[in-house]
Amino acid sequence: MDGPDFFDCAPRLQLRDPLAEFLGAAREGLIEYTYVDSVKLAGHSCPTVAGAHLLAAKALALLYPDAIPERGAIRVEMRDPQDAGVTGVIAGILGLITGAAGDGGFKGVAGRFVRRGLLAFGVPMQGLARFTHVDTGASVELDYRPERVVGDPAMKQALARACGADATAGERERFAMLWQDRVRSILTGAGGELVEILRASG
Repeated sequence: MDGPDFFDCAPRLQLRDPLAEFLGAAREGLIEYTYVDSVKLAGHSCPTVAGAHLLAAKALALLYPDAIPERGAIRVEMRDPQDAGVTGVIAGILGLITGAAGDGGFKGVAGRFVRRGLLAFGVPMQGLARFTHVDTGASVELDYRPERVVGDPAMKQALARACGADATAGERERFAMLWQDRVRSILTGAGGELVEILRASG
């Protein structure tokens, strides 16, 4: 995938997936997820996709400060219903990285490697998402504040022009550039700390 160079600035997340190791899909079960993987899942790059990737990175760092995170051992709970706003998009990326899945997820092998039931929506909390280490009970509740990175004032007009039936290639390219420039600022930390820790236990 030939995306913007700044995609490489996003955190690269390495996890160990016991299921992948058991089935011979990855040596020692090691899997790395990059921002490009999140973009491929969503089909686009935007502040929401960037935020989901950053949320996962922060949660993994907090729950596994001295070890490689274990994929499939993290429960993810979302504050809002699945169909509310961008909740479903964020949850999809969090599920990709952590292995957490809803009712349609993997049922396991002989009672092991179960992924279904690890992703829930509409859970009362202050933050956007809560991540829980299923083995230790340690959890962290996080929020995401993309509004702290303001887009270029010209973006609104550029969007209107790009959406027009008579938009030129140059106008569409200008909008895309302005759009991704905001995503770059989010991923590179130009807007400061956008992922907040609201609660942590264990």
